[in-house]
Amino acid sequence: MPHTDVKKVVLAYSGGLDTSIIAKWLQDEYHCEVVTFTADIGQGEEVEPARLKAEAMGIKEIYIEDLCEEYARDYVFPMFRANAIYEGEYLLGTSIARPLIAKRLIEIANETGADAVSHGATGKGNDQVRFELGAYALKPDVRIIAPWREWDLNSRKKLMTYAEQHNIAVEQKRGKKSPYSMDANLLHISYEGDILEDPWVEPEADMWRWTVSPEQAPDQTLSLELTYKSGDIVAIDGSEMSAAEVMRYLNRVGGENGVGRDDIVENRYVGMKSRGCYETPAGTIMLKAHRAIESITLDREVAHLKDELMPRYATLIYNGYWWSPEREMMQAMIDASQQRVNGVVRIKLYKGNVVVVGRQSQSDSLFDANIATFEDDAGSYNQQDAEGFIKLNALRLRIAARKL
Repeated sequence: MPHTDVKKVVLAYSGGLDTSIIAKWLQDEYHCEVVTFTADIGQGEEVEPARLKAEAMGIKEIYIEDLCEEYARDYVFPMFRANAIYEGEYLLGTSIARPLIAKRLIEIANETGADAVSHGATGKGNDQVRFELGAYALKPDVRIIAPWREWDLNSRKKLMTYAEQHNIAVEQKRGKKSPYSMDANLLHISYEGDILEDPWVEPEADMWRWTVSPEQAPDQTLSLELTYKSGDIVAIDGSEMSAAEVMRYLNRVGGENGVGRDDIVENRYVGMKSRGCYETPAGTIMLKAHRAIESITLDREVAHLKDELMPRYATLIYNGYWWSPEREMMQAMIDASQQRVNGVVRIKLYKGNVVVVGRQSQSDSLFDANIATFEDDAGSYNQQDAEGFIKLNALRLRIAARKL
């Protein structure tokens, strides 16, 4: 499609340097009207200044939306019902935010009659895949403009020169400017680039924003009681909270106790390995506690089936297939498994550790102390039955052994 066929484009706009340059570039290269969409999903920074920057470029239609509650309730919490974790370590903090942004991009495009949507993801990363798979799933014929795959502004120097030539404001922050590429939302903050590109180099101590180091965490434990209903945390220490409130609270107390740091090398969908560092205090707590409440409320085979499917589910989210039929099918099964995942988990936070010290469910626990006890079980379990059970399961092993 030639550039002249695009009359209006909706840009996922953070208000930072890159997307500000993209907004101007779209105006100049496509000679089109630009609509900006800025999502507040808990990144911890003011998003309202993005309005002034957009207005300074002559942009008339500006969307700035608080999506924190929707993000936590409809994306993060459903993912944690599955205990999703990618490659054994990554809690998918960036991955799970992209489907929501893609959905709103398409909705705004429909509302404003835009011909296309645009984003600031580079041609090397996963985010371009996630944004675009989501957009195509929700609007199959949408035009997507990915400037990083089109322009020649492929260095920081060229970007700064472009900004200067077009009078695009560049924030001059006081103090030390972070050299890292960072992404933050309610679930995590990530760090990539600079010295982290060498997987042997230890991250600088002052890089971390949300968590204290475990060595500097308090010497006292912090106890919490998390109340679950249908697999979701609905209260902490008896106080009812919304999904976003739960995450904000756990991020704060987890960070204060050194919980949630991770340093990993992951396999990107586009083929390369990438080293990243992450702070995910709430997610680290939620994963540990959710598995604890499931341990007493889920049937054994249901729990094992969930564990078998989880890596596939996590990979779907990591690769950008949130809106795929297979993810939706798996979600329906996962949600059905959570109907009786109700109760309370008691945990302690101590110097980077999340320790489960109790779990109970008044109505849905499958744990029977009368059967599990090492004391006199009063006939509730006949230990002699185990002999036949073992011999039947050993039959094929005995037959094979006789052939040796």
